[in-house]
Amino acid sequence: MAKASTTQHRSARGKRRWSQRVTESSDALDLKEGIFAKDDPAAIARSLKHSAEASKRRKASPFQSAMSMLNFYINRGGKQLPARQRSHLEAARDELRVLFGRPRRRKPRRSRR
Repeated sequence: MAKASTTQHRSARGKRRWSQRVTESSDALDLKEGIFAKDDPAAIARSLKHSAEASKRRKASPFQSAMSMLNFYINRGGKQLPARQRSHLEAARDELRVLFGRPRRRKPRRSRR
């Protein structure tokens, strides 16, 4: 039985590190070093937009590529991402939408009966 638990442990460890592997080996966007550590959401959004538009290897639209990379980084940070940095990155989402002319869609309110 000990062998089965070891195999499960290795499998879980491998699953935990897939995002690091993606970050290191992905060539969808060439990002500036430390872009996600900036304090200015507009600067983060501008850099992502520039990288997405300049990339020849992306498979989606520049907006989708930039937003996906930003969401990936936020999700990868998870609970370890400091609240201040998370708020900067969340604000960068809105800035990115503005730069690409894609306003945030609001869900219609449900009517109360």
